[in-house]
Amino acid sequence: MIIFVQKALKAFRVAGISNLINNPLRSYIKMDTNLSRDIPQVRLRAFRAIDDPETCQRFIEGHQHVLAAFNLEMITSAKQAWTENPATFVFVVESLDKTKLYGGARIQVANGIYPLPVEDAIGRYDPTIHDLVKSYGKAGTGEGCGLWNSREIAGYGVGSIFLSRVGVAISSQIGLKTLFALCAPYTVKLAEHIGYRVDTRLGNEGVFYYPREGFVATSMFYHDVESVETAAPEDKTSILELRNNPNIVRIETLRRKQIEIHYDITIPNMSEWNLEEITAKI
Repeated sequence: MIIFVQKALKAFRVAGISNLINNPLRSYIKMDTNLSRDIPQVRLRAFRAIDDPETCQRFIEGHQHVLAAFNLEMITSAKQAWTENPATFVFVVESLDKTKLYGGARIQVANGIYPLPVEDAIGRYDPTIHDLVKSYGKAGTGEGCGLWNSREIAGYGVGSIFLSRVGVAISSQIGLKTLFALCAPYTVKLAEHIGYRVDTRLGNEGVFYYPREGFVATSMFYHDVESVETAAPEDKTSILELRNNPNIVRIETLRRKQIEIHYDITIPNMSEWNLEEITAKI
């Protein structure tokens, strides 16, 4: 769940030089009429990566475009092997007609074959991460990762809080008990609100220098995604409501800005998913 891009955007705005990043992103951003409404409309959809390669490719292009603007292409969650990983689930923010992608994130399930992005990111600094993933793997663990959003929907919370809630909500469909995450400082509080806690078992009380000099990442862990007991009351309520009503239209509000989200997060083809088979090689 690394959102270094959002951290960088915030830093640019504070410095008063946000216009410097407009040009590299401008060719990617084209206004959707559904976003120009008084209350913008988007779809938030979940699926298994191997079931929708076309959307996965658009996810990759959007994510890389945003990362490239800040020279952060080395982030491990941006690697592309996940598109062929049967243990990867994707959730995206897109136009209602599904032709434009505005952001997304992933849940990658530990399967003993594909290392979690957090393992690739910090394993060389602290090998304990591999032991932790293995110890939780059989019961069902994974990582919330690859979180990004375009500037078109910045400020509405869709690319941060609402996507993050969905990640926890759909974990019950997958059968996960726990989740790992790697967060930029700007997103630690967000992760804590939805139920993650800083994993002091790793690094320097959970902190690492990543992805490069000048950036800090915090390792986080979700101890019980079923009960959501560590989430803040508002977030817990929303997560549980989404589990009970995964296909619902809601007007969401963040800092007095409203957006209409068409949730479509019942993951298709789950009859073909078997967590025990997936984790057999851990």
